Amino acid sequence: MLILADSRIPFLKGVFEPYADVRYLEPGEFTPETVRDADALIIRTRTKCDAALLEHSRVSMIATATIGTDHIDPAYCAAHGIEWTGAPGCNAASVAQHMTSALLRISLRHNVNLNEKTLGIVGCGHVGSKVAAAAAALGMNVLINDPPRARREGNDGFVSLERIQHEADFVTFHVPLTKSGPDRTEHLADDAFFRGLKRKPFFFNTSRGDVADEAALKAAITAGRISGAVLDVWHNEPGIDRALLSLVDFATPHIAGYSADGKANGTSMAVRAVAKHFGIEPLLDFFPAEIPVPSNPVVSLDPSSANPLSDAVFASYDVADDDAALRAAPEKFEALRSSYRVRREFPAYTVRSGSPLPFELRETLRKLGFRLG
Repeated sequence: MLILADSRIPFLKGVFEPYADVRYLEPGEFTPETVRDADALIIRTRTKCDAALLEHSRVSMIATATIGTDHIDPAYCAAHGIEWTGAPGCNAASVAQHMTSALLRISLRHNVNLNEKTLGIVGCGHVGSKVAAAAAALGMNVLINDPPRARREGNDGFVSLERIQHEADFVTFHVPLTKSGPDRTEHLADDAFFRGLKRKPFFFNTSRGDVADEAALKAAITAGRISGAVLDVWHNEPGIDRALLSLVDFATPHIAGYSADGKANGTSMAVRAVAKHFGIEPLLDFFPAEIPVPSNPVVSLDPSSANPLSDAVFASYDVADDDAALRAAPEKFEALRSSYRVRREFPAYTVRSGSPLPFELRETLRKLGFRLG
């Protein structure tokens, strides 16, 4: 059995070698010629699995170690008996960490008290739910728009997109990229969406670049229809729009979900799916044996700090660092992703202080996932 795997998927090398011939390829090396004799592919979003790649191959299983699956053609796979799977929710906590850091950075830059503001979440699956919990921990009011969930579960707890346009001080998108049908999300944030905003909110997108019409977004920023923007995803990655880059508050190279924890989850889910497909029982419960510890696992807070919550969050992850790296070398967008540093999520950190922390701060840190020492 031959398995072709993306060489940039962490925690994978050595896992399948006792059971199969495993070859590791760079994303650009997945071609019709290289996949022809493969039985399984373990990939990321940079490998498009459609007829152009898969025709005349013997591939029967595709596992992507990512939450997004729009790079896989489900109709082609169904018609040719190819099982495929994603890693839903694998990086949800990582994106919530990115969002928490970005919200706090925006609040400091624009002198906004988050405790008094409303966050509108468009798309509330695995990721959106984690973001909602983080926002609630920060004291924000949360509005949720998710038509597919509302149809399945009833309207209680969900609001219209129009209400978010009217009431939200911050708007964030956590939807899959869907190009047709009643729940189409391609260019969901278009000119009409931005013109319908009433409170000049801050705009966040960590879902897919094409969810936002970038021309409309640039127009909204320059016309003052929004107060600012944070982007992790872009149209035409890695060749991103430099003019848009110059306009947004914080820009990152599609790494919101790139924590080591999220990557370990994604790899684990991909390995288990392939193991189940081929009946490799020893790997059905696989999880990486060891995730690198952060360089600063203990966060010591200064009780006299003006922003102790921000200090704790930025010690674990500061969106400003990734923003600076991208602005310094936007042409290295893909390299910044592929060589991304080890980043751990909140539960990998213990917060300590020389004097007792206020109860409210302790509760916020605990709800975000920090350990308290």
